[in-house]
Amino acid sequence: MRRWVPVFVLILLGVIAGPVASAPVVAAPTGSDALRVDLDEILADPRLAGSHAGVVVRDPETDELLYSRQPEARATPASTAKLFTAAAALEQLGPDHRFRTEVRATAPSAGPLLLGDLYLRGTGDPTTLAADYDRLAEQVAASGVRSVQGRLLTDDSWFDDVPLGTGWAWDDEPYHYAAPVSALTVAPNTDFDAGTVLLRVSPTAAGTPVRVDSEPATDAVRVDVRATTGEPGSASTLSVTREHGGDRVVVSGSVPEDAEPVEEFTSVPDPSAYAADVFARALRAHGVHVAGTGSGTVPEGARTIAEHESMPLRELLVPFLKLSNNGHAEVLTKAMGRQARGEGSWPAGVEVLADRLAGLGVDPATLRLVDGSGLSSMDAVSPGRLALLLDNVRQRPWFADFHAALPVAANPDRFVGGTLRNRMAGTAAAGNVHAKTGSITGVTTLSGYVTAANGRPLVFAVMFNDFLSDSPNDLEDAIAVRLAEYSGAAGRPRGIPAVPRQNTAEVSGESGLECSWTKSC
Repeated sequence: MRRWVPVFVLILLGVIAGPVASAPVVAAPTGSDALRVDLDEILADPRLAGSHAGVVVRDPETDELLYSRQPEARATPASTAKLFTAAAALEQLGPDHRFRTEVRATAPSAGPLLLGDLYLRGTGDPTTLAADYDRLAEQVAASGVRSVQGRLLTDDSWFDDVPLGTGWAWDDEPYHYAAPVSALTVAPNTDFDAGTVLLRVSPTAAGTPVRVDSEPATDAVRVDVRATTGEPGSASTLSVTREHGGDRVVVSGSVPEDAEPVEEFTSVPDPSAYAADVFARALRAHGVHVAGTGSGTVPEGARTIAEHESMPLRELLVPFLKLSNNGHAEVLTKAMGRQARGEGSWPAGVEVLADRLAGLGVDPATLRLVDGSGLSSMDAVSPGRLALLLDNVRQRPWFADFHAALPVAANPDRFVGGTLRNRMAGTAAAGNVHAKTGSITGVTTLSGYVTAANGRPLVFAVMFNDFLSDSPNDLEDAIAVRLAEYSGAAGRPRGIPAVPRQNTAEVSGESGLECSWTKSC
């Protein structure tokens, strides 16, 4: 039997329950919710499967954590470790710090004859060019000295005698990005790749040996030329390799006759001997005779007859951070140890680095740094600590120098764009993102600053470790671009920004190192 229900009851039920068949309404993600959705989608890329992916995004003006994934999980930072070193060096040494190189004599000059030894003493300057040694020699000649009865002795005792960092790979030792660290050295170019020699390999006639010139001219390495000139249009098979632990550089393979000269860098085994060789040549060019070279410590009472000062640290930061120069990081680390502890060593320098980080609000117990450059596989930091550092240093008086020294996305000027010069072009991040890159095999990192579309400054840290694919740094770029587009208001960009995959050859060498370390950028 059908039961009738009064119409007014049905109307009442409809008012209370609403339309029976209507679907639940789900609000579209807005603001930071939309940002989290988009970053999650970027990080869902299959290349990151089984790898470590840590990301932190902060609004430093509100202390709001806009995004966080594995914020305190430590991983290998690669060259983003240089952010810690740069900040600590600015705190400890100061932006006006300069490195000093001196020429001292142990006896007064009796006319043109120096009755004693001539000392070349360094304090770690990684920017000393052959031209600077030439100017030192010019000063010596201007003092009236024409002949040194004793020898030219190098004093590199400002630092210890440990040339390579803890945890550096043994097979990196011959290459320029792992050049030995010394208080006395030579840079072959204005990238200031201290402790290295530039070898220029030029083809001659087909079937004959190639020509190899060094810059600067030096006997710090012995060049064994085995390479020949190939037929025009033939493939280049050139190899330039310093033998591990020795000073012989083997140049082998072939260069086609119609090819342009090829430039290759090699580290030297003894930077102090390299400096002595370059300086002795400069002295001879200025008419000053030196019987021989050696090493020694400047005795008390020796007088200074020539001196050279480096650029200030605020200027050195540019090649250091823009081009990710490992040697600069290690020199600054040892210099901090020397200044604060009286010991120019990695252990002393790392202790000072930790002290300065603590003063910047970063607990050194939450990370491990054994060098200054991030070249060591033993370094371990988290994206949360990187982001916190970037946040806190904004209040320091030297922050403008620090920020200006960071690579700028898509700026083609090598000393502005640095290691980001070929990345994020044509996006909201171009000219906006100021960030430090990092990459070694299985590691890519990016940490820095970006101004969002709503005008808010943001700090971010991205760390990818243990991936097996080619470098997924396009995902770092996608994150940075998304942050540049962040409005903080309702709505979201139309899909995740498309950032072209980088050509791996542009970004890393065969070992997965940063392009600046392989000279391919």
